Amino acid sequence: MKNAFLNKCVFVTGPGDAITLSENSPSGFPIAFRSCDDCALSPERIDLDRRCLEECHLLEGMGRLRLLNFQHNLITHIHNLSHLRHLAFLDLYDNHISQMSGISALASLRVLMLGKNRIQRTCSLDNLTKLDILDLHGNQISQIGNLSHLSELRVLNLAGNCISRVDNLQGLDSLTELNLRRNCISTVTEVDQLPCLQRLFLSCNSITSFDELACLGESCSLYELTLDGNPVALETWYKQAALRCVLQLRQLDMKRVTEEERRMACVMARKEDEKKRESHKQAMHKEKRRLAIRNAALQWEGVRACLEHPAQNGAKEEVSPEASPAHSPAQTNGLGGGASLSLSDSHLAELDGETLRLFGLGALEALERGWGVQTAGAVTVIAFRYIHFDAIVPTLPRIRVKFPNLSHLIFLETNVSRLPQLAALAQVRRLDQLTIHPEGNPVVSLSLWRSFLIYRLHHFNLHKINNLEVTMNDVISAERLFGTLGHIAATETPRCRLLVLLEESRKRQLQFLLEGRGRRAGLSPEELRDNGKLLGEGLSRALFNYPSRDCCSEGAMESSSERRAVMEQYIQAQVQRASDTNLKGESLHKLWPSMFMEMVRDYVLEMRDRPTFRQACLNRLSTQGK
Repeated sequence: MKNAFLNKCVFVTGPGDAITLSENSPSGFPIAFRSCDDCALSPERIDLDRRCLEECHLLEGMGRLRLLNFQHNLITHIHNLSHLRHLAFLDLYDNHISQMSGISALASLRVLMLGKNRIQRTCSLDNLTKLDILDLHGNQISQIGNLSHLSELRVLNLAGNCISRVDNLQGLDSLTELNLRRNCISTVTEVDQLPCLQRLFLSCNSITSFDELACLGESCSLYELTLDGNPVALETWYKQAALRCVLQLRQLDMKRVTEEERRMACVMARKEDEKKRESHKQAMHKEKRRLAIRNAALQWEGVRACLEHPAQNGAKEEVSPEASPAHSPAQTNGLGGGASLSLSDSHLAELDGETLRLFGLGALEALERGWGVQTAGAVTVIAFRYIHFDAIVPTLPRIRVKFPNLSHLIFLETNVSRLPQLAALAQVRRLDQLTIHPEGNPVVSLSLWRSFLIYRLHHFNLHKINNLEVTMNDVISAERLFGTLGHIAATETPRCRLLVLLEESRKRQLQFLLEGRGRRAGLSPEELRDNGKLLGEGLSRALFNYPSRDCCSEGAMESSSERRAVMEQYIQAQVQRASDTNLKGESLHKLWPSMFMEMVRDYVLEMRDRPTFRQACLNRLSTQGK
């Protein structure tokens, strides 16, 4: 048996450290053993560092061993250690190990040193639940993993690896120190899930922003942090931002944090929190605004579909904007620049500088608010969207009074479809610019809409329509197109019809003249036709009127029955006039042959005596000349 053991080497490093290594053994593995005296002197410890070992020797008779040191060797694989049931400290630093196999049976292990090897992945740690310190620095690990079961681990060293993201840290409930220096880390997560973490070393990585370290602010136990060597540490506000991120820090980059630095960080943290709250508030408001506009658009599509499709009885169904689904109670907010005046799920009214924007029918109620003089005076532009134009018309007189400096109206998706609707805009105080977008406003497709607008709103002296300058040629062209039509309408329309067409102020003026309550006696309609100036130069334009739903609230045309009576009277008069004209035409047709023969006969008889006929003609001419 003794002859079988050859190539023995004895290493002595101190008392009790005499180790005999045998390269050849019956088992086929190299064996290391000690004498009985050496085992008695140091039964729990063996140092085999710097022995140029290429593999782990089988340690015979060392079952009580607790500390084993294989530092600075050439070992490539871990084996022959599974029988060391009491081993608590294993040091394999600075070897050539590429895999962590061969350690799964060491259930009593408390400290595992595998730094400066060639390991690429953490594994074989499932049974090492008592592990207290794990050193894997200086390897080739690219991802943290397979550590969640190490609930007793206090120190984890992964410095000098290839890790780019800090994650998979769940379950490390006892970890107090985490070393991640000299990696490629750009993002840090899950650190807030380490309830006992006190020291975190992130020096010399690729962290560019504290946004990538947001989880550190949720950690309540962290008091030491290093970030030097990262791009973020080059910023002038770096220290204040780090302290703002982790308020309880005592040391930053191995330097003690002073109370003054902490106080300044607290001030900045409060400002940052206020900024975040304001940002969150704005984001919430922006989302509510987006949803309100979206719902207003959806409901507008429903209303417009009802307006465009004929009713089942064959007639076009009249849809009241007030009864449409877009009309809902508002939730009113406070006034302010760029703030919402009225906001609900289906409408929005907001004031942005000089522009008042109204989305959805319910937004019109913002016009009924109590406006301050200064705030109302600052409004120069009002934009309507997803609101039926007929619902806007009754608000125009209030707009005229409430916003004295209004100069620009914008209509988008308001269903302006007929020329008479444009005439309703004459009710505002003044306008310099008018915009009617083609989207949702069919009237823009009509060839004469712009000319009609220039003619009807001549008193405004509009500068721009849809961002196009109104030139003198445009005004002349509009006058040629509609001026003659307006003059004929003003002079030939019967009195009852004029009363129907004119707005209230014009009605009172016309009745005043017809009833003779002025300086002159009452005039007949015929006399008024001959002297149109008494009605004012704008009468021809005023006849192009678009009466709103509540325009007949006072006077002779107050009730619908009276309106119907006037209309019936006018229609009956026209029918009678047409009937009389038809009868006269039929009578003329019957009498015309005899009348024509009598006329020819009379002229022939008169011309038979030519001298007498000439003398009679001369006498008639002389009489007409006098």
